[in-house]
Amino acid sequence: MAAELVLYTNPMSRGQIARWAIEESGAAYDTVLLDYAATMKGDAYLAINPMGKVPAIVHKGQVVTECAAICAYLADAFPDAGLAPTATERADYYRWLFFGAGPVEQAVTNRAMGFAPSADQGRMAGYGNYDLTVDVLEKAVSAHPYIAGERFTAADVYVGSQVIWGTQFGTLPSRPAFADYAARLTARDAYRRAKAIDDALIAEAQAANG
Repeated sequence: MAAELVLYTNPMSRGQIARWAIEESGAAYDTVLLDYAATMKGDAYLAINPMGKVPAIVHKGQVVTECAAICAYLADAFPDAGLAPTATERADYYRWLFFGAGPVEQAVTNRAMGFAPSADQGRMAGYGNYDLTVDVLEKAVSAHPYIAGERFTAADVYVGSQVIWGTQFGTLPSRPAFADYAARLTARDAYRRAKAIDDALIAEAQAANG
């Protein structure tokens, strides 16, 4: 019997964020693997996500795209997992979830493309500059064990993924606060399960390609 939740992904993508979030939710799910050259741009998938990118999830016929939205949606859809914020966590939960999806994404992407905004351009872009954004992110992950307080939430999946990947691949600087935060997250069982699945899929694809 098909699961009510379907993940559309490629293991070498931000789909790893969505898989981790699903594993944290405890939901049963099916996976549809897409390749960049063909199926991701095919009509069947474009009907789900016209952007032609992964990840996307379909839950009970409803489509959700964008990693931060997927994390927040899953927290609400599967409340027994305890991923949604409490009343006292809600402000920091949404604040830092969307800080990650906005300023951090912009700052890291622009830097990777070799663009450093002037002061005037920084005001227009909304994140100021890369160094300011990184400093604010460092303070955010240093304030509490987790991004919204003392407890892990779905916001940690998204923000944590950026910190884990950013420090691993050098798009974020190596700082003790980032390392400590990443260590707490990568020790989680759901993270390890998700990572093992995607690592196996990557190895399988590499073997198939010789």
